[in-house]
Amino acid sequence: MSRIGRKPVQVPAGVSVAMDGQTIKVKGKKGELTLKLLDDLVAKIEKDKVALTPKTVSKRSKMMWGLQRSLLANMMTGVSNGFQRSLEINGVGFRAAVAGKELQLQLGFSHEVKFPIPAGIEIKAEKPTLLHISGADRQLVGQVAAEIRSLRRPEPYKGKGIKYAGEAIRRKEGKKK
Repeated sequence: MSRIGRKPVQVPAGVSVAMDGQTIKVKGKKGELTLKLLDDLVAKIEKDKVALTPKTVSKRSKMMWGLQRSLLANMMTGVSNGFQRSLEINGVGFRAAVAGKELQLQLGFSHEVKFPIPAGIEIKAEKPTLLHISGADRQLVGQVAAEIRSLRRPEPYKGKGIKYAGEAIRRKEGKKK
């Protein structure tokens, strides 16, 4: 049995939970998210808690029980507080700016890179070299941050590129004479 799946998910204040068949809708001040539960699981909504239980004990239901509970808990946190990732841009002439619904990046290429901002994501360029990506969906925030980072990964010799805030880049020693 799943230790994580057994724990009921606490519903924060200001968040409403509705269920329609196997679909759970969570609505809060940061937005609205939905989760389609697997057929192996059943959800019970009480006053301020949502509990998941497996219909039958099988290998698949045991595996998915904790996953579905974690996804539901992330939805609750996302619509109440939101999630955020920060990116740092290092390099001479490297900078970013938000223009409308796209992020414009100058990363040392011969052209400017334009990254379309998906719905539900907010990107702020606090400084030309510091980006804050925020949104209600944890998976989408992480995916957007990873896609932006992949445009110019930090290289090991000078450390130029886009990295997560707080990420330690493993540096290499250059060529010796």
